Amino acid sequence: MKRAILIVADSLGIGYSPDASDFGDEGADTFGHLMHSYKEKNGEYPEIPNLGKLGLFAAAKKVSRVNLTTEIINIEGGYGAAREVSLGKDTPSGHWEMTGVPVLHEWGYYEDTENCFPTDLIDTLVNKTGVPGILGNCHASGTEIIRSLGEEHVRTGKPICYTSSDSVFQVACHEQHFGLDQLLAFCETARGLLYKEKIGRVIARPFIGSNASDYKRTGNRKDYSVEPMDDTLLDVLIKNNKRVSAVGKISDIFAHRGISESTKAVGLEDLIDHTINKIKSEPADTLIFTNLVDFDQEYGHRRNTEGYANALVYFDSRIEEIKQAMSSEDLLIISADHGCDPTWSGTDHTREFVPIITYRKGIRQVDLGIRESFADIGQTLATFFNVPPLKHGRCFLNLIA
Repeated sequence: MKRAILIVADSLGIGYSPDASDFGDEGADTFGHLMHSYKEKNGEYPEIPNLGKLGLFAAAKKVSRVNLTTEIINIEGGYGAAREVSLGKDTPSGHWEMTGVPVLHEWGYYEDTENCFPTDLIDTLVNKTGVPGILGNCHASGTEIIRSLGEEHVRTGKPICYTSSDSVFQVACHEQHFGLDQLLAFCETARGLLYKEKIGRVIARPFIGSNASDYKRTGNRKDYSVEPMDDTLLDVLIKNNKRVSAVGKISDIFAHRGISESTKAVGLEDLIDHTINKIKSEPADTLIFTNLVDFDQEYGHRRNTEGYANALVYFDSRIEEIKQAMSSEDLLIISADHGCDPTWSGTDHTREFVPIITYRKGIRQVDLGIRESFADIGQTLATFFNVPPLKHGRCFLNLIA
């Protein structure tokens, strides 16, 4: 019974890429700086022996400028590093590229950090949705802007609208006082208005709490993404009578296209639980596709090195369960969609290489090298499932067969 499991450790970059200076990210290294920071504080690296045995440290050493002193022997996995060719360092670009569709056009961005949204856009959005106005209108951290403007939002009924260096329009509203349905309707209206501006995602960010001291975002986040401009691996699989079982926010990232079944999950434990359940239950010819958003959302963007390290330790502790649930024919790939260095300035993603870690039962140490595109993952999976080749990417299945 042959299935593939593709797990995206969201934001787990392993060293700045050759074009990082174009993004202000030369020197960024999510994994390397995370390891270094943790070791400085605790005297040793975080306990991630299972990821190490799969080749994560070996992959990082290919491209990282950080001196990673851990020596892993008897690696049981294929390991390599992949460079992004998409023009952005955002979530859709990374995911679409790894499924065979690099984003080779520029997204629309809001470059002004204050009063960043066009006046006519806001006037139209307010008029169409009937809200009394908006708050924010700036670049901001999601958690910080909720603390600073949440009480005014509850008092006035004005949605909190903000952005970042990514191509994104984010809206934070209180689930009870504003209402989740109204928030989603507001975001759907915004999505319709922002296609012409080439904004990649509109994101609903609901929160709860009684005041600024205890406001907390909920698991009812929803992303409204533009559709990929060409058929991704997911579309090709569906057209060839295969299954795609999406866990977490994968469906949102692909605008719900090329998905057989979508499973909502909140938090790292829940996401991994559902992934393991899918490995145990999904039939042959299924791609199980999971995004572990917590690395990015909870720790990378919040520049929380301790939390990021602890999350990585937890992920490592579940690796053996994932492997045990796999059949002898299954293929596991662990990768990332960009970096988000928790030691870096600001709160945005960082332009980095990502790891490609592969495992199947009986595999021995395999060096996959430095890959020229994330799309090599998609091309490899297309070959694995025996479907027509994708337009981008080079297959490495022969190396790990």
